[in-house]
Amino acid sequence: MSKEYETVIGLEVHVELATKTKIFCGCSTAFGGAPNTHTCPVCTGMPGSLPVLNKQVVEYAIGVGLATNCSITQYCKFDRKNYFYPDNPQNYQISQLYLPICRNGHVDIEVDGVKKAVGIHEIHMEEDAGKLVHDEWENTSLVDFNRSGVPLIEIVSEPDMRSADEVIAYLEKLRLIIQYLGASDCKLNEGSMRADVNLSIREVGATEFGTRTEMKNLNSFKAIARAIEAEKVRQIDIIESGKEVVQETRRWNDDKEYSYAMRSKEDAQDYRYFPEPDLVPISISDEWIAKIKDAQPEFRDEKKVRYKEEYDLPEYDIDIITNSKHLADIFEETISITNKPKEVSNWLMGDTMKLLKSEEKSVEDISFSPKNLARLIDIIDEGKINRTMAKEVFENIFKDDVDPDKYIEEHDMGMVSDDGALKTTIEEIVANNPQSVADYKGGKTKAMGFLVGQTMKAMKGKADPASVNKILKGILDNI
Repeated sequence: MSKEYETVIGLEVHVELATKTKIFCGCSTAFGGAPNTHTCPVCTGMPGSLPVLNKQVVEYAIGVGLATNCSITQYCKFDRKNYFYPDNPQNYQISQLYLPICRNGHVDIEVDGVKKAVGIHEIHMEEDAGKLVHDEWENTSLVDFNRSGVPLIEIVSEPDMRSADEVIAYLEKLRLIIQYLGASDCKLNEGSMRADVNLSIREVGATEFGTRTEMKNLNSFKAIARAIEAEKVRQIDIIESGKEVVQETRRWNDDKEYSYAMRSKEDAQDYRYFPEPDLVPISISDEWIAKIKDAQPEFRDEKKVRYKEEYDLPEYDIDIITNSKHLADIFEETISITNKPKEVSNWLMGDTMKLLKSEEKSVEDISFSPKNLARLIDIIDEGKINRTMAKEVFENIFKDDVDPDKYIEEHDMGMVSDDGALKTTIEEIVANNPQSVADYKGGKTKAMGFLVGQTMKAMKGKADPASVNKILKGILDNI
C-alpha cells in the first residue's frame, strides 16, 4: 500500500514599501530609471557614510503589523546580516533578527469554503540589495544599485499552509491588505512583492517536519502554484526512492517548469548577525501605535459587508469591485456623484472589464475620472443618448477620459427629441416596407423588430428605442 504524504509550506514574503525615498538615505525609490542614477554614498556602501532611518518605513511596518493581527515590538532595533555578494555593496545588509518590529500575528483565509488562520511568525524591516544584470551576449554581469536601499518588510509565515491553493489565498489576502493600506503597490511583475516558498513533505499523520527546501525567483501567483506542485512531486520521488531531501535553496525556472539547486540553505549563524552600531534602537509609544491604528482604512472584508447592506449588489459584483482598492475607490467616488450603485457597478463590471481585457491592461491601469462616468450615467437617464451610443462615449472616456457632454455635442450624437420628426421618419419606413407591414398584420412579430431597426438606421441611432416602438406600434395598429 502506497504512503500518503502532506505538504508543509511556509512563506517569506518581501514587500517593497511605497515610500518616495529609500530606507536610510534620500535617494528616489521610483521603479526604473537609468542604471545607478538613484544612488548616493549611503546606498552604494561608501566608507564613512552613515544611515538615517526613514520614519515612514516604520509607520508602514506598524500599519501592516496591526492589519495582520501582530503584536508590535515597542523597543526594536536593527542588526547587521553579513554576507558577500556583488549586488550587496556594504558586504552586509541592515535587517532585524533579534527584535523584529512585528510578531505573532495571523491572517484568515478561505479555500473551498474552509476557513483557517495562517500564522505570521514575524515582520521585520530591512534594506533591499542592488540588482545584477546579466549580459549573455557579452558574457558579463553588471550591477545596478538603484534598488539598493529600497525599504522592505519581510513577512515570515508559520508553516501552516498545506497546498498551493492555500498559499495563493494567503498571498492574495496579504496583497489586498497592503494595497488597501497604501503601503505598497505589490506588483509581482516589478518585484515589489516577492515570495520565497519553504516546502517540506511528511507522511500524513506525522508530527515532525521533513527537510525543507526554499524556492526563489517566483514572480507570479501562477509560477508559485506550479513551483509548489513540482517541488512536492520532486521531494516525494526522492523519499520514495529511499534517499534524503537535502536542505538547500533552489531557483525556479517557470519557462521550463523545473527548479535547480542554487546553494545549501543557510542558518542565522552563517550570517554572523550583530546589532547595527550606526542606528539607535526604535522606541514606539502607545500613542504612536494608536495614531496609526486610527488612520487605517476600511479593508476588503469590511467593505464587502457594507456594500451588501448599503447597495444590495450581487455577491459577484462585490467580490470583483473590492478585489482592487483602486476599483473600489472609483466605484465609491462615482456613486458619491450619481448615487446609482447598480448602474455604476454594471459599467465597471461590464464595459470596463471588457476594454481592459482587449487592451491587455490590469484594473490598476484604469485612469478615467469617476466624474465623467457618473455624468455619462446621468446623461443616459436624462434620455439625451441611448445605451448603444453610450457605449461609444464610454470607450472614449476609458481611453482618453473625455468629457461626455462635449463628446456628444462635438459628434452630433444628441437624441432626436422631436416626436413629430420621428413620426414622419417612421411613416416613411412603413410606406417603403409593405411586406413587413403585411407580415406584422399576419402575426409575425419579428417584422416589428425589422421596422424598428430600419428606423434607428434612418435616425443614425439618435432615437430613443422606446419612443420608436411606441410610435411605430400606434401607426401599425391603425393601418
